[in-house]
Amino acid sequence: MAMRNLRAAVLACCIVLLPGSLLAEGSPPGSTVELREMATALLGAVSATPESVVGTPLASLGRALFWDTRLSANGEIACASCHYREGWSSDTRAKSTDARGRQTGRQSQPVFHAMETSGLRWLADRPTGAAQAEGSITGSMGFARSADILPALRQHGYEPLFRTAFLDQPDPVTPANYGLALQAYQATLRTPAPFDRWLTSEEGAMDERQVRGLRRFIEVGCAGCHNGPLLGGRMLQRFGIVEEYWRQTGSTGIDAGLASVTRKEEDRFVFRVPMLRNVARTAPYFHDGTVADLRQATRIMARVQVGQELDEAALDELVAFLEALTGEIPAHFAPPPGVPFALPPGIEHEQRRGK
Repeated sequence: MAMRNLRAAVLACCIVLLPGSLLAEGSPPGSTVELREMATALLGAVSATPESVVGTPLASLGRALFWDTRLSANGEIACASCHYREGWSSDTRAKSTDARGRQTGRQSQPVFHAMETSGLRWLADRPTGAAQAEGSITGSMGFARSADILPALRQHGYEPLFRTAFLDQPDPVTPANYGLALQAYQATLRTPAPFDRWLTSEEGAMDERQVRGLRRFIEVGCAGCHNGPLLGGRMLQRFGIVEEYWRQTGSTGIDAGLASVTRKEEDRFVFRVPMLRNVARTAPYFHDGTVADLRQATRIMARVQVGQELDEAALDELVAFLEALTGEIPAHFAPPPGVPFALPPGIEHEQRRGK
C-alpha cells in the first residue's frame, strides 16, 4: 500500500470508524459483552505461530542470520544488536549503533509482529521485511555494497543452509534471498497476550482495571490510530495534531518525519503509527526515544494527538490495559546453537532486569 494511501486511511483527528451496528449506540459500551464486541471490531486478537512454520528451512536460516554478529562489516553487529530479547525485540537505547560506529537516525522499533504492518520503519519506507533486511546490508551491517556480504556468508558456512532453503536455485546465496530468509524468521515472532485471551472470551485474562483501561482506550480516541490486531502499524499520521510534539517530549531536535523525504509540507511531522503490542516492554518511546516512561508517553499522546489532559485515574487504567498487551517472548527468539551473539555494551541481561 502506498504511503499516501496509508495516511489517508485515518481522519485528521483520529476519529474511530465503527461498523454501523456499533456506531448507532453513540457511546462506548457499558457491558463487558458489548465492550468485547467493540474491541473485536476495532482491534482483534493475534495467535502464536505454529511450530511447523517456525521450523521451516527458510525460517531457520533467517534465525541464524538474524543473530550472527559475524555477518557485518566489523564482525560485531547483527540484526539482534538493535532488536534483542531484553528490549522485547526493540532497542532499549534511544538510538542504535551500526557497524560503522554511527548512531541511527531514529529509535529502533520492535520486530515482533512487524512483518504484519503496512510498511516498516518510522516512515513506512520499506514495503516488506525482505526489503528492510536487504537494505540493512548497506545500512546497519555496514557494507559498501549488498554483494559484499556474500563472502562472509560463505566463509561462515551458510551456503548449505541457503541451498536447503532455496532448492530450485543453482546459486541461492544472494542478497535478495538473505532478505527473504530474515523476513520468514521475523514473521514467526508473534506474541499473543492476556488481551487476546480476554478477547476470545477467557474471563479473568484481564483484571478489572485492565478492562476499564480498554474502555478508556476507546473513549479517549486512541483506537482511531492504534487499531487493528497490532493496535497500530497500519497507517501514517502526524505526530502532534493538537500541539507541537517537542513541547511535551522535550526533544532537542525536531524531526520533519515524512517531509524529510517527500519535501511536502503536508507530510511534516508525519510518521508511521507505532503498534502497541508489548509496548510496556519496548521503552524508550517515540521516533527519537526521548521518553522512557510509559505513563508519561501515554499522557503526552493524549495531549498532543487528541487534546485531552488525562487525570491520574485515567492514566492508571490506560497503562494497565497497555500492560495486558505484553506477550511471552517466543522461545526461538534466541541464537541457534553455534551462532555467536553478544549484547551491545551497556545493555543489561534480561535476568538481571527481572524480565
